[in-house]
Amino acid sequence: MSYQLTIEPLGTTIDVEEGQTLLDAALRQGIYLPHACGHGLCGSCKVQVCDGEVDHGAANPFALMDFERDEGKTLACCATLCSDATIEADIDEDPDAEVIPVRDFAATVERIEPLTPTIKAIHLQLDKPIRFQPGQYVQLEIPGLGQSRAFSIANAPQAGGQSGCIELNVRLVPGGAGTTWLHDEAREGARLRLSGPYGRFFVRRSAHMPMIFLAGGSGLSSPRSMILSLLADGCTEPITLVYGQRSREELYYDAEFRALAQQHPNFTYVPALSDEPEGSGWDGARGYVHEAAKAHFGGEFAGHKAYLCGPPPMIEACIATLMQGRLFERDIYTEKFISAADAQGQRSPLFKRV
Repeated sequence: MSYQLTIEPLGTTIDVEEGQTLLDAALRQGIYLPHACGHGLCGSCKVQVCDGEVDHGAANPFALMDFERDEGKTLACCATLCSDATIEADIDEDPDAEVIPVRDFAATVERIEPLTPTIKAIHLQLDKPIRFQPGQYVQLEIPGLGQSRAFSIANAPQAGGQSGCIELNVRLVPGGAGTTWLHDEAREGARLRLSGPYGRFFVRRSAHMPMIFLAGGSGLSSPRSMILSLLADGCTEPITLVYGQRSREELYYDAEFRALAQQHPNFTYVPALSDEPEGSGWDGARGYVHEAAKAHFGGEFAGHKAYLCGPPPMIEACIATLMQGRLFERDIYTEKFISAADAQGQRSPLFKRV
């Protein structure tokens, strides 16, 4: 059994299967609805139900308040239809966004490569080619867990997408069941399932503006995919990557980015270490990502597009630094995965998209 869902202001009507969430149905038919956590925690996918009945599902009461339910609002990521319905969503048109329906894939673990003491590269061979925009992510099902986890694709589409090969960089999260399984239990040849691509984090190429990529920890995955794709396509605009880790042993793909900076005059690489021991021989930047970016650009960021990917505290600090340097919301784009703990915290007072 299925119901019909009309999405305004697009005026588009789609079929929604019984028990299927509004968000999943829309994404699988190439319609992007704003969202972040995907689990009813953050409220980013809130929509107005104009007509019809919905089941709110497991929406967190902090993300969807009782008075909002009374006003006809729901969270698209966990709401299901009880009848034909019409919703109104805050949908932004973007000329650089590709329309790519979400699909399901079977995958084989082709290779597992340790990148740092806490991060592994999981190379997957999918059962069919995958189309994605650099910066997007997949939802990987964890065997035995009954849940999926979000991981950004770390390679460029030009390097594997058409043949169904993708790379995921997985940081071991203490106490995290999904990342623990991938670090301790996953083996070459293992069969997995995933869906994708997801996300609205991509390069605004039509702007033809210099680009700054700010990344921390395993948040390097999306910027790496974006930068590799830009360089492979012959991009000539200036590209700067400021990448932060705690110490040299955690600084993965360092040699690759240094080589790219030698090969491409328009690409600049600025690694920064926040906890590298004194006297270790490190002659690069010290401190956090936002501090290294401020020093490199002299505190002036106007005239750039900035792409931020990393843990929430890093994102907050970078946004504040960029705005102090005359770069504002319309030119700042972020990607961060929201945990239950993050969702309970306050949203940034500086930036409505965080």
